[in-house]
Amino acid sequence: MKKLINTLAGLSLLLTALQTSTSCAQTTATAPANTYQNPLQVAFGDPYVLHVKGDKYYMYGTGGTASKGYGAYSSADLVHWKNEGQVYFASNTNGWSDSTAAWDGAYWAPEVYERNGKFYMFYSAQWKENPAKDEENFRIGVAVADKPTGPFIDLYKRPVFDPGYPVIDANVLFDDNGKAYLYYSRCCYKHPVQSEVAEWAKKQGWFQEVEESWVYGVELKPDFSGVIGEPVLLLRPPVKMSDKQAAWESRSVTSREVNRRWTEGSVAFKKDNTYYMMYSANYFGGKNYAVGYATAKSPLGPFKKAANNPVLQKNVEKGGVVTGTGHNSITYSPDGKEMFCVYHGRTSSTGDQRVVFIDRMKITDKGTLVVQGPTTTPQPLPAR
Repeated sequence: MKKLINTLAGLSLLLTALQTSTSCAQTTATAPANTYQNPLQVAFGDPYVLHVKGDKYYMYGTGGTASKGYGAYSSADLVHWKNEGQVYFASNTNGWSDSTAAWDGAYWAPEVYERNGKFYMFYSAQWKENPAKDEENFRIGVAVADKPTGPFIDLYKRPVFDPGYPVIDANVLFDDNGKAYLYYSRCCYKHPVQSEVAEWAKKQGWFQEVEESWVYGVELKPDFSGVIGEPVLLLRPPVKMSDKQAAWESRSVTSREVNRRWTEGSVAFKKDNTYYMMYSANYFGGKNYAVGYATAKSPLGPFKKAANNPVLQKNVEKGGVVTGTGHNSITYSPDGKEMFCVYHGRTSSTGDQRVVFIDRMKITDKGTLVVQGPTTTPQPLPAR
């Protein structure tokens, strides 16, 4: 009987994989030559793209075919991706996480950076040191490899640091002055926050409280063994409903979806002496997940949210088929001239499964960030 169950489970996994491939391919099969069409044939969340100069692009993400760890894909053109298999395993020599905890250890949102001939993966997972037995006990770790395809081994037998609350979605900025800054999201878990939105939801009889996640930044030690100074609060959901950002950042609450407001999935970069920080808001598993950005003159802020937010969101109200757009990274075309937003989303054909999109983005002469998406129609291939 056990053998039969295992056989059936294997057939189920194979069927799921075939369905995924088919659903992703539905929108690419008819694309004309020299074009591509979203979504790409990669099915996971929180995509991060690393471009190794003189080599290829490598993409990492949450879930997919990896189990208790992370997988990777490689590409020469940002469109056609090869599965490189699993590159990080929780069971590595220095592993500090708990793969038996909720969400199979919650191995989420890996990002890989090349520094001095090595490749460093920052990621979040459940920490095995959990005396309070918290359901969400996430911390940030860093693993190292000689190649972008791993194997990645944890640099230390512990998280990078312990702020005293659960954290996810690590992003690192290497500034021109040689310093490195770590950005992360403090989770909503056990973090109820007073706001006019929370008061309004309580009066409706919907939620007794509204929990929030906030984005922080802190300087990293050069060897990634810890942080320098105290974390600085950079972004949070609006307190007042009159705030121009409140409407789009509160949709998960105002649609009665869930009693949480998120500010997560941050990605920071510098352009023309301005620091840009893109971030995602709303329930990551829902249709309202969307992306905004903020700007600052220093890596630790203060950051000001942009007037044209959100810059990426669902398009079903406009006749499209895309929802749940979020947790992006940025990269450039092979010739280095075109900027791309890499993100996950859902379509009417892929259902709840997260699939990867890439769309062009730009910074205008006035410093305004614009994402030209989400798209599901044929686009020119990234410039070579």
